[in-house]
Amino acid sequence: MANSIQNHLKASIIAGLVAMVLAVPFIGLYTVSTDQGLVVQTRWPWVFWSGLIVLGGSLAMALVRDALAARRAAKPKLAAGTKPKRDDALTAKLSKGFAVGITLFAITLPFMPFSDRYIMDVGTTVLIYVLLGMGLNVTVGLAGLLDLGFVAFYAIGAYSFAILSTTLGWGFWICLPLSGLIAALFGVLLSLPILRLRGDYLAIVTLGFGEITRIVILNWQSFTGGPAGISGIPRPSLFGMSFDRRPPEGLTSFHEITGITFSGEHRLIFLYFIALTLVLAAAWVIRRLRALPVGRAWEALREDEIACRSLGINPTASKVSAYAVGGMLGGFAGCFFAARQGFVSPESFTFMESALILAIVVLGGLGSQIGVVIAALFIVLLPEVGREFADFRMIVFGIAMIAIMVWRPGGLLSQRVPTIRLSSQKGDAA
Repeated sequence: MANSIQNHLKASIIAGLVAMVLAVPFIGLYTVSTDQGLVVQTRWPWVFWSGLIVLGGSLAMALVRDALAARRAAKPKLAAGTKPKRDDALTAKLSKGFAVGITLFAITLPFMPFSDRYIMDVGTTVLIYVLLGMGLNVTVGLAGLLDLGFVAFYAIGAYSFAILSTTLGWGFWICLPLSGLIAALFGVLLSLPILRLRGDYLAIVTLGFGEITRIVILNWQSFTGGPAGISGIPRPSLFGMSFDRRPPEGLTSFHEITGITFSGEHRLIFLYFIALTLVLAAAWVIRRLRALPVGRAWEALREDEIACRSLGINPTASKVSAYAVGGMLGGFAGCFFAARQGFVSPESFTFMESALILAIVVLGGLGSQIGVVIAALFIVLLPEVGREFADFRMIVFGIAMIAIMVWRPGGLLSQRVPTIRLSSQKGDAA
């Protein structure tokens, strides 16, 4: 035990020294504008505290890992065929209760006393990332197909609506299903050439697909507008009613029809409920698909492709359907994003978006829809809360991410109840 602590202390001291060296150019030195120009000033105490924090954090993490390992080793091993003490039925009930609670809260959020424009805007952003996370969760979490270019489907959905609405004059409700179908078609086209790829090679190809999509959008100026993007995208309407003070030609104003005093928050609330409806519909569809043969084929493909083939399941159809369904949800999110912003440009669809969506899926727990919701709340809200830390909010965000990965390496909800459980009862024939 003493040797283990000594080794951990040595490693933590080295980590602290490395952190101090790295902190010198990033934290220890800064420039101040004066009458004589820029002057470089120092803040060495910050460098010292940075190294001390890393040293303490590294030592604490090592001790916690040892304690958890000792605790797992002390637990008695279950005999073969023995069910663990964790009750899957209880886990399912808790997940269902949380889902009902978070749904009721989401529905009533616009009518809460503390609700304002900022909360509605952040809530809508959370719902967009929940929808994106659910789409990628089908591909990565259920089918086990690593995708680093999911932002491509997001961009395809957004530009599909932008181009159709600005060139053909089609509205949001017509373009919404079309954007999903177009993104699903690209998902099928992506899946066909990579059917035999696995692991790192699959990740590289999907990463290339995302970057190729962004580069094509950036350079095809006659079709996508290039770096300037596409503006003037129409807003969604409600049965022919616009939420603008002066509605476009052919539409009536919501506040004039209802007699309610005009407020810009009405449009934000309407957009929020559209996003919430899309998320609830996506969650219901995925839940139903998991109970169907196609959903069970995804789970079998994720566990073992060779065993999947031996059971007569077609891996090709399973992979194509997973990419199509995930791409369709990404297209829906992109279409809504374009309608919400009224403007799209290639800068909104970089690799960092793909990494953020993948982080939501991994942090939430692969295959867990409730986990995706919790992770999306964490990913979106934590930087907003950390705005008080100004330039250091991303450091706080990174520390929180690391803490979660150490605490729950399998994701926030890594324990999932299987869709179908096969069990033998006493008295059955062997």
